[in-house]
Amino acid sequence: MAKLDEPLRKVLGDKTAKVLASGLDLHTVGDLLHHYPRRYAHRGELTPLGSLADGEHVTVMAEVVKVQGRTLTRSPGYVLEITVTDGTGELKLSFFGRKGSYKPEKELSPGTRGLFAGKISTYRPRSGRAVRQLTHPQYKPIHAREDAAAAQEWADEIIPIYPATKGLDIDAITKSVGLVLDQLELGDDPMPRLTLKRHGMIGLRDAYEGIHRPKDWEELGRARKRLKWDEAFVLQIALAQRRLAAAALPAKARPAIEGGLLDEFDARLPFELTKGQREVGREIAEDLSLEHPMHRLLQGDVGAGKTIVALRAMLQVVDGGGQAALLAPTEVLAQQHYRSITGMLGELAQAGQLGGADNATKVALLTGSQGAKVRKAALLDAASGAAGIVVGTHALLQDQVQFADLGLVVVDEQHRFGVEQRDALREKVTGGRPHVLVMTATPIPRTVAMTVFGDLETSVLAQLPAGRSEIRTHVVPPEKPAFLARTWERIKEEAAAGRQIYIVCPRIGEQEGDEGDAIEEDGERRSPLGIMEVLPKLEVLLAGLRLGVLHGKLHPDEKDAVMRRFSAGELDVLLATTVIEVGVDVPNATVMVIMDADRFGVSQLHQLRGRVGRGTLPGLCLLVTDAEAGSRSRERLDAVASTTDGFKLSRLDLEQRREGDVLGATQAGRSSSLRLLTLQRDEEVIRHARDEATLLVEADPDLEANPGLAAELASLLDEERADYLEKA
Repeated sequence: MAKLDEPLRKVLGDKTAKVLASGLDLHTVGDLLHHYPRRYAHRGELTPLGSLADGEHVTVMAEVVKVQGRTLTRSPGYVLEITVTDGTGELKLSFFGRKGSYKPEKELSPGTRGLFAGKISTYRPRSGRAVRQLTHPQYKPIHAREDAAAAQEWADEIIPIYPATKGLDIDAITKSVGLVLDQLELGDDPMPRLTLKRHGMIGLRDAYEGIHRPKDWEELGRARKRLKWDEAFVLQIALAQRRLAAAALPAKARPAIEGGLLDEFDARLPFELTKGQREVGREIAEDLSLEHPMHRLLQGDVGAGKTIVALRAMLQVVDGGGQAALLAPTEVLAQQHYRSITGMLGELAQAGQLGGADNATKVALLTGSQGAKVRKAALLDAASGAAGIVVGTHALLQDQVQFADLGLVVVDEQHRFGVEQRDALREKVTGGRPHVLVMTATPIPRTVAMTVFGDLETSVLAQLPAGRSEIRTHVVPPEKPAFLARTWERIKEEAAAGRQIYIVCPRIGEQEGDEGDAIEEDGERRSPLGIMEVLPKLEVLLAGLRLGVLHGKLHPDEKDAVMRRFSAGELDVLLATTVIEVGVDVPNATVMVIMDADRFGVSQLHQLRGRVGRGTLPGLCLLVTDAEAGSRSRERLDAVASTTDGFKLSRLDLEQRREGDVLGATQAGRSSSLRLLTLQRDEEVIRHARDEATLLVEADPDLEANPGLAAELASLLDEERADYLEKA
């Protein structure tokens, strides 16, 4: 008998086990049983030969009219060719191998009727007439005593199609799974009996049978329901335990202080906060008042006012005697945040300076490119506590950066930072954990997944502040060259009206280490457009306009100078890479042109689009592409053009990239621990699983009364994933 943790070599033998291990990373009986079919087929409706289409998977009933073998001339070997007909047409069956080795030669003599299943292909022999064929088809002779019902039953049999590997085809995997199922020995079901009963689910043994050897589609559906539940429930157990552990961690409470910096800041605001900003502010303020660390995701569409919500949270922590660190992914964004925060605070950010308010704090900027003197001063301000707010890039994570009393970590565009990096910042707190607020405008798949899977508390800013303008988006396609010509005219019109324009390219240019993925163009391959390739053309197309260039390889002082000139209106057009993707705020910019737009992800396109329409003037985003109508890339661009709702777009992003490994480091979902469960289709399953898991973990935190479930959890949380959860 075979148990789930039994090595496959003991059940299948060394040769097969070795191929499964090297090709599919399957080592145990449990591994193989969780290698689910990627799809299912049945041999299909009985298709008349006269209506067959190339590439179609078909099942035909026909009569053998000719059997002929011939030796191949170009390569050693032999092919058995059997011609069949149903009266509407003919079809050739081809079997390649050695002469005399064919079972079909014995079973399919002329006059025999049979069912033949396979994929239609066409070849053209020397005679010149195209011939349709099935190569190595599955077949079943139909004898006179067998009726049409028997034939249809064979045709409708459900066939599992497994992900295969070199040296082990689908049939071999099917046989291996069958051998394991025939010998399978399961102990008690790991799922609580009452849970299964409450949700009307079958037992685990029946689920394995139903997923691998379904007798009908209903049985397959019951099996998928149970196994999806197992994935959702075990995952939710892990997250529920994590939430329980997080609630037990110490953190210094930072309650709001009446009459402090926050109150003074609110009193000076020249505008009224939106209802959403006030509500989210209250949620965060309450979290900061607790003695365990906040771990909250602040989701707000582009321009929803996340920065001011985060600043108010930072001021509450400063009022409580602590410090706040704002971690930004790029120097451009860090400098933008620094200018924005000091600008909003005014004299409240001028502690120790002439004209500074009595209760002012200091805001420090720390980046990797700063000179030694400026960097030393910023490090001293952070370590002494003089700076209540420290804004920085990855430079904040370095060992020499110390804080007097770090109370809050704000991570902007959190998907740009790995778990290891965020953990490094949290480790700078002694005697507890800091509160953490992560912000994003378009949640990438893992962020969306973690939100629904229940790992983060979530706040949503759905309402845009008053005065924000509409952004219209249009695709500029290859089949309409007049649209591209109109793009350059529109840019000149906007510039003539005193407005400003961004033009974004996927990369910098033909520089070493800056190679993009090549794409097809007129039968040749070309790299994505680079700034340095586009710049000479723009100097002609946009002659007379003031052009600036911004990209990641410029010296930080140059980048800052270019952004300052653009912000001051001294440049009409800014030609840039995605360094302007987030945080850049120039209210006078009204047009965003994205070249090779199909080379960007959905989130990137939405973020880039959000750089315009930030003032009272309407925004226009033009997505220039060579992607043909009907292609996946074009469909993605059309979807971005159809909505400015970042949450809808994050769903689209999720559909294309999947969730990522929720318990591991894989970002895009290609190595997920989830086999059947998907966020898009299974939200209700996840929600029920979360409710059940929360109740169970509250009653039995260490799963002492549920040893089978504890074992399932241990197999899900290998050392790497357990370490990830510990740090995340």
